[in-house]
Amino acid sequence: MAIRATAAVAVFGVAGQASAVSFSAGDYDVSVYGYARMNASYDVDSDQALSTRSGSFEDLAGNDNAPDGHFGADAVQSRLGFKTVSPEGVSVTVEGDFRPGNLRLRHAFGEYNGVLMGQTWSNFNSFVGNTSTLDFDSLPGLAGLQFRVAQARYTTGPLSFSLEQPQNSLIDPAGDDAADDKKDGMPAITARFEESQGGLSYSAAVLAHQVGYDTGAIDDDAFGFATFVAAKMALTDMITLQGTLTYTDGANSYLYRSGENFGAASAYVDGSGSVETLSGYGGSIGAGINLGGGRSINIGYGYVEVDWDDAVSDLGAAAVADQSESNQAIMANYQWTPVKNVMMGVEYQFLKRENVDGTDGDASRILFAAQYNF
Repeated sequence: MAIRATAAVAVFGVAGQASAVSFSAGDYDVSVYGYARMNASYDVDSDQALSTRSGSFEDLAGNDNAPDGHFGADAVQSRLGFKTVSPEGVSVTVEGDFRPGNLRLRHAFGEYNGVLMGQTWSNFNSFVGNTSTLDFDSLPGLAGLQFRVAQARYTTGPLSFSLEQPQNSLIDPAGDDAADDKKDGMPAITARFEESQGGLSYSAAVLAHQVGYDTGAIDDDAFGFATFVAAKMALTDMITLQGTLTYTDGANSYLYRSGENFGAASAYVDGSGSVETLSGYGGSIGAGINLGGGRSINIGYGYVEVDWDDAVSDLGAAAVADQSESNQAIMANYQWTPVKNVMMGVEYQFLKRENVDGTDGDASRILFAAQYNF
């Protein structure tokens, strides 16, 4: 139940109760769901807002002289989804939203007897340890890839396995076009275990993929892997504690909110044309306090760091000087559900980034959100 509740919060993006409009069409059960949402932000320091007013780590380092005091608002997080279940038990889900301003496909998959085909959340992902934030992109260091990818997945009980479209990046400071000729030679392979017992919910997963390039004249590749653990514990009826830990080597695209904003480079090409993997780690910790009456307070901290020492040694400090070495964030919010299917909230954020060359920067932000579910 705890895992299903956590997944529901992640899908609908609210701390309150979510619902759907359900009806029958012939022998099919049909549900239509979604929400309308406005997000607003005020950046006390440099302008760090993305669409949905989420905070960005891009250009945060060295922002001391950047203009401050920026306001913005949008409704592009608004969402619409459809789900059907056939008489044979085949379910089909199609869902989209409007980020960053046009209709965008989020989910499109079918499922039968534990076999799922299509695009949905990566199997190398869990929401169990996530702290509820108003920021759509949330904290650094959350468990795995917090995005949706095309995949084939099989689930049996708490275990699930998948073959997925790989997510990786390759930097090539030497300029021999290796990064432009990045090659995905095989799918990413994942395995995940997710379960709950009493007030404890927990998840663990592993992933392996290939990162490489082929210019036609030269080529090379290496294997990367990633792993995470996540857990949530209900201490009382009012208080929950949750957290995540992730380690990657050659798979920093799966280290959430590292790099410029979402994923750091998984590997680099050295002077001899060889692919060398980059490692990283991160995690998050948070607490949720249910105040009753549809009110809650949530506090979370996330941190990620990428190890660039080998790249500095092989390529020189100047080649990777502006790469992000660490990203971190603190988010604290108050959420209120005045009536069923309506949520309003306000959030304070503090973002900080440090580059390989030591250049750093930070910013404070205030967010507001109002969401109406159906």
